[in-house]
Amino acid sequence: MSLVVIVTRDVADRFRGFLASTMLEIAPTVYLSPRMNAGVRSRIWKVLSDWYNVESRGSIVMVWRDANGTGGVGIANIGELPRELVEIDGLWLTKRIL
Repeated sequence: MSLVVIVTRDVADRFRGFLASTMLEIAPTVYLSPRMNAGVRSRIWKVLSDWYNVESRGSIVMVWRDANGTGGVGIANIGELPRELVEIDGLWLTKRIL
């Protein structure tokens, strides 16, 4: 189980309602779960992705602890150019994937 953070921007109210029912809303449009397993995380992401395919407005980013990812972080995006973490000379940078 790991920490998961989801941030939404300009999405329909149902996204916010769904996330508030499954995670803590620690600030407007910022959702946190201190202990979420990979299965629950993937099911929540599938619901968000399916809804976004019907109503493509705004963007959503999810960040979680990923031992195999750069810097130990996993990132998923909907609605914006995808981003990934890269390590260059010991620094972690965010790279947009075109």
